[in-house]
Amino acid sequence: MDAKIAVIARVGAHRVFAGAGLAEISMLVPKTPFGSSNPIHLFEHGSVQFAVLSRHGEEGYAVSAPFVNDRANLWALKNLGIEKIISWSAPGSIDPNISPGDLVVPEDMLDWGQGARRELATFFDGHGQGVIRSNPAFCPELRSAFLEVLQEKPFRTHEGGVYAATAGPRMETAAEVSAMAGMGASLVGMTLSPELWLARELELCYAAVCYSVNYAEGIADRPFRGGILFEGLATEEEMERVSTVEAAFADIVLSLLPAVAATSRECPCPNLLERYYRRGDLTSDWWRVL
Repeated sequence: MDAKIAVIARVGAHRVFAGAGLAEISMLVPKTPFGSSNPIHLFEHGSVQFAVLSRHGEEGYAVSAPFVNDRANLWALKNLGIEKIISWSAPGSIDPNISPGDLVVPEDMLDWGQGARRELATFFDGHGQGVIRSNPAFCPELRSAFLEVLQEKPFRTHEGGVYAATAGPRMETAAEVSAMAGMGASLVGMTLSPELWLARELELCYAAVCYSVNYAEGIADRPFRGGILFEGLATEEEMERVSTVEAAFADIVLSLLPAVAATSRECPCPNLLERYYRRGDLTSDWWRVL
């Protein structure tokens, strides 16, 4: 497998690329020390091969965020030779200036969910390794590449911001959202943790393109409406804007690929565990013998 880039995205993401006219080269369901990963689909666009993995299921929203096997997914991608990850995520807006349908390239994380899933948030559970600096949280090279490309797209794009991660699967309360806002959060969602931290332990470059799907609880007056997505947190007009972004998913990702492929990996990401290598605590292929 020659792909160095992976896209981790929504339900059935591989079908979107097939619908855009790309031929699927292969499909794998790798076995890992943590069980089988989600299916990984390999495509080629121009001279760039890339892998696609859907977090929540191939055919429908089968697995909610706290039950995604992130360790298996990330380990499988690393084992296949992936070095860079484009994460596509759909959080809610805490910052009222980020409207549903806007794009955001977050620069930091506020993790409210790690305590509930601590044993799933590291490959070093019960060990002395895994103490890694978290600034910058997201790969600066990938973020710069994303922003350069997204400024040419017809969507309002926000540079920076803080993604607050919660454990789920329930939505957040208005009080929790208020507390997160006071701590500087711009977005709230469930998918980027522990995915981000596991990618960093594997020394992968990882950055996210988020698109807001609604205002978080308490940010806007949204009466309860049963039987629809998020029970009324987004208006019909807002959902139409979100649908426009979702329809552009393939175009956005395919536009990102050349810029991502061109990044040099002179960022901190490939050297996050260097201290452990120098001390002899770990070898560079530690993850293969888990």
